[in-house]
Amino acid sequence: MPEESVASESVTAESVHSAAETIVAISTPPGRGGIGIVRLSGPRAAEIASALVRLRGALVHATACLADVLDSDMLDADAYSAKADAAEASAANPESATETSDPQIASARIDEALVTWFQSPRSYTGEDLVEIAAHGSPVVLDHLLRSAIALGAQLAAPGEFTQRAFLSGRIDLTQAEAVRDLIEAQTLAQARLAASQMGGALSLRVQPVKHALLELVALLEAGIDFAEDDLAVASDQEILRRIALVHSPLTALAATYQHGHILHDGLTLAIVGRPNAGKSSLFNALVQRERAIVTPIPGTTRDLVTERIALNGIPLELVDTAGLRESTDEVERIGIARSRTAIADAALVLVVVDSTLGLDDEDRALLALLEDRAAILAWNKSDLLPNGSEPTRESNPRAGIPASIPVLATSARTGSGLDELRAAILRLATGGAAAESGMLTTLRHQQAVSTALDALADARAAVANATPHEMLLLDLYRALWALDALTGQTTPDDVLHLIFSTFCIGK
Repeated sequence: MPEESVASESVTAESVHSAAETIVAISTPPGRGGIGIVRLSGPRAAEIASALVRLRGALVHATACLADVLDSDMLDADAYSAKADAAEASAANPESATETSDPQIASARIDEALVTWFQSPRSYTGEDLVEIAAHGSPVVLDHLLRSAIALGAQLAAPGEFTQRAFLSGRIDLTQAEAVRDLIEAQTLAQARLAASQMGGALSLRVQPVKHALLELVALLEAGIDFAEDDLAVASDQEILRRIALVHSPLTALAATYQHGHILHDGLTLAIVGRPNAGKSSLFNALVQRERAIVTPIPGTTRDLVTERIALNGIPLELVDTAGLRESTDEVERIGIARSRTAIADAALVLVVVDSTLGLDDEDRALLALLEDRAAILAWNKSDLLPNGSEPTRESNPRAGIPASIPVLATSARTGSGLDELRAAILRLATGGAAAESGMLTTLRHQQAVSTALDALADARAAVANATPHEMLLLDLYRALWALDALTGQTTPDDVLHLIFSTFCIGK
């Protein structure tokens, strides 16, 4: 194993640490790069960072300070002791740090770095936080990491910096999840969505709903607490009106999940049809490069060929499949079986038909199976039709195209109809819904809002059945707890662990 990979292979974080401990991690991706960053957070962050490097100036909040990365093995006991004393003094009063000019310390320098100190609570984590930006040599970063651990820092668990930001109240859970989403974004639209969520777009959308729900809870609680004083309690009509004020925006929010999770997770589109219908040519045209092998010989594609593209910001995985037909060739039969599996697994299906041949019984059977699925029929090789005739559902005497499946004329050779095909795929993927601010993007989001809506429905039924307000409040509190879980105010520890364990170490 190369020496520079030691940090990522042999130093691992076991669990989340207490806030009293200072954590450290390399925050940049593994491998060589122009810059590499080691990040520390916790009460001893400044002290440990000052012992790792020789500062050339004073540490000032949010201001980069030039420093030397030193090899402690090259320092004698006196020089190291003097450096440690200076580090302790700097940690006690970071703004008083001064540059030293000991020649032995200068000879021990192995790199230059920029050290930025963010003072609590004005940091990402809400704690003292230090970032040491050195050259991106894995050896140097590993040296800094191991030296920090030797000085008492604990290796951060995945997502622990962001988890500390959440626990300190700097961000809520939807914003914390958006940090991960921004790192993992594959399209600009995904990055925009994540940045919007990081800015609190979803939280801001939920906040007035939650406030209205709290007002209703307070009203009913007051009526119960002061019942002996004959305090007027809201009528059933008023309670139902207030529930509707909460229910309506939550319903609109729930409707954003269809588009939000597609933009967040992407979709799979399987391109299927008979051999030599032009599936691979259409696949290459959508990918806009020669990704799949194309020949006039039927059965050229034997296995699944996949490629990711972005369609109006939505990640789309295209799957080119083997032609569907009866075959005695064992390899081709395996490919055809995989094609049928791809059809079953895909969110969208593009059926490609050679328009010069029209539909046969196998095409019609496939289309019948897809009647209730999100599917499109591409009437391919349309440039070869006489007089440029357009496809219709009666283009072939045996045509049995379900009315739910749109039919588009395409030509992979000329590019005709490809823009219309992309637009049809996009409509099918999103259901025609447009992106908006504060969308639900994950199943966790959707389940929280769905639980709140179910609880509100039970509350309305309770009012209709003249249920005592003490019981009605149980439903309202259930809706409130669901919204709290969405933003993380009442999220169980095991759920938090599951969420933050999906982050990379150092974030």
